[in-house]
Amino acid sequence: MEYMSQEGYDKLVAELHQLEHIELPRVRDAIAEARDKGDLSENFEYHAAKREQGRLLGRIRFKQRVLENARVIDTSKLKTDCVGLLSKVEITNMANNRRMSYTIVSAHEANLREGKISVKSPIGQALLNRKEGDIVEVRVPAGLLKLRVERFEL
Repeated sequence: MEYMSQEGYDKLVAELHQLEHIELPRVRDAIAEARDKGDLSENFEYHAAKREQGRLLGRIRFKQRVLENARVIDTSKLKTDCVGLLSKVEITNMANNRRMSYTIVSAHEANLREGKISVKSPIGQALLNRKEGDIVEVRVPAGLLKLRVERFEL
């Protein structure tokens, strides 16, 4: 079971719709067009289109499985006394006093450019159930990171 926000769920549904109703018909048309050109054994366009179709069908099946197991979180039932899923957290790196702000989301919604980190990431896991002022040590690929939770909100 995968918990996610309503926004993440809607985005996944829209992406699946795009794949099924726009991308897949485009690839099927490319296959039909390449098939009309004759000998399939040496037809590069046909083989490329078939590979693209296989890749798209794999992505569609993956997204469908994610949506089958997805549960949209009711934000009114979330704890507000500590950091949890969908919390916006402001932290300070103790090594350089640099402040960062992240929202803790499901793995399928994670996007560092948007400031969303996965609840399954080392930093996301370390921040769970913490309160303001807590200092957390996190082992990341670059080494040991010491972070202080400045504030959080839902």
